[in-house]
Amino acid sequence: MNELSRKARLLERLHEVSGENGEGAKRSLGQNFLISEHVIERILFAVRSLPFSELVEVGPGLGAITEDLLLLDKPLTVIELDRRFAEYWRSRSEKSVGPAPRRVIEADALRVDWRDLGFSQESLFVSNLPYQISSRLVIERSLEPAGITRMILMFQKEVAQRIAARAGTKEYGLLTVIAQTFWEIQTVCDAGPQAFFPPPNVSSRVLQFRRRRTGLDWLASGEGSAKGFLGFVKAAYSHRRKLLLRNLEGSYFGGDRTLTPRLQEIFAAQGLLSTARAEELDPEAMVRLYLTIEKAGLHV
Repeated sequence: MNELSRKARLLERLHEVSGENGEGAKRSLGQNFLISEHVIERILFAVRSLPFSELVEVGPGLGAITEDLLLLDKPLTVIELDRRFAEYWRSRSEKSVGPAPRRVIEADALRVDWRDLGFSQESLFVSNLPYQISSRLVIERSLEPAGITRMILMFQKEVAQRIAARAGTKEYGLLTVIAQTFWEIQTVCDAGPQAFFPPPNVSSRVLQFRRRRTGLDWLASGEGSAKGFLGFVKAAYSHRRKLLLRNLEGSYFGGDRTLTPRLQEIFAAQGLLSTARAEELDPEAMVRLYLTIEKAGLHV
């Protein structure tokens, strides 16, 4: 199938689902439909190269990726906020129009309790993510494993660069620390604006994530909590221009300066200067610092 035929088929489906006088892509939902054969095939190649027992896709929309995922003979759950497309994918099984998802959940992916969905271990999450929810969804999937052990996700390129950034760079921050603590990350491909309909004003990048066993083991160990670690990293980056020590004093310890001497001792034991800033610590160092502070019982 060449790119023109795929694009024509997808746009015909948009017209079919929207109706004669219906709305096409909804800007309020961040809809930019993937239509590039090259990008779609790169994503599917990455999917086929991974071991997994079932699939979940957020925002299947016109089905540029979904159609091929359904051919992999693995259970597929789709989460779709746009009622038009949720109804379309539900109707597939009713009308016997090709293979259909096992489950269609009409909901905001940020409001779904993924733990209740019962994903088996070795599940794969694939999505051309709406840009406005991408960062939060990565953080939530990192901290709540729920069987998701691999992900192939499309991001605005700047967000992808933040996720994969190195310590000490301007792109490095909270999102980087959380993502790299729990995932090994690599680039699949880039996608320009013309890979979508309608074309966005930004470029995109697809990343592949493989969950680190160390992240899972740490969460299971009880040494710290996912929620606690997120709060710690948020505190560390609460004022990017301030020193890490000052941020923790103010945002993590509630301004209790009596804890400062003990905190300085912990910094020294970790090989950190009291003048260190959050972006200087790689994810492993940030985890060590958090766990040491928790074990010391300093958190108020």
